[in-house]
Amino acid sequence: MSERDTRTGEPDILAELQAEVAQDLADERPPVGGPAYQVVAALVVLAFGVGAAVLAHGYGLGSLRRPGPGLWPFVVSILVAVLGVVLLVIGRRLDDAEKFTRASFLVLAGGATFVGLGILMPTIGFEIPAVLLGIVWLRFLGGETWRSTIVVSIATTAAFYLLFLYALKIPLPHLF
Repeated sequence: MSERDTRTGEPDILAELQAEVAQDLADERPPVGGPAYQVVAALVVLAFGVGAAVLAHGYGLGSLRRPGPGLWPFVVSILVAVLGVVLLVIGRRLDDAEKFTRASFLVLAGGATFVGLGILMPTIGFEIPAVLLGIVWLRFLGGETWRSTIVVSIATTAAFYLLFLYALKIPLPHLF
């Protein structure tokens, strides 16, 4: 049954379109998970932040005047851990979490590649793990074409290489 404009008695096309869009959006959303999923997600974020902070600390923090290669990753990791704690505290009252689906594993794969970057960087340098991270994220997780994947991965790695090693003078482990 179509909605009608109360003034003219004609079909209200705008209201019908809005209802159709709302229904389409509702059909595409994953099922609701509830507060338990918020708590699980908060614990995963907290564990990731703490683990990354430990790895970053192992690279050496240096000082604010002469930052070591682990300083900024450490700062970001602590921020992630704090956000995990905040979500853990308020997450039990929230009900907007989604149930884990197959798409949830893409997030886990993305996090695992960061861990791989952190493990490989001290042994083989910054360049190869960074290019591999870009390839995995763009091609396999993002579905980009091979051409754009290769170009963006290499260009991004080169930009970070120049930024960290030359502009910021941060002594990252590197091959070249």
